[in-house]
Amino acid sequence: MAKATIKVTQTGSPIGRPKNQRATLVGLGLNKMHRTVELEDTDAVRGMIRKVNHLVQVDDAK
Repeated sequence: MAKATIKVTQTGSPIGRPKNQRATLVGLGLNKMHRTVELEDTDAVRGMIRKVNHLVQVDDAK
């Protein structure tokens, strides 16, 4: 059975944000504007997204 995935795109700049938010973006695999990564839909990833939800856009991957 295939694992559920989500697409996360960085839409906001980390400039002027706290260090922990910038580190969270790097942990998600995002470090430049408009980059998109496909991640496994786990509680840990959802928590990281929730921490920087004002800087990212989330879509369901097909």
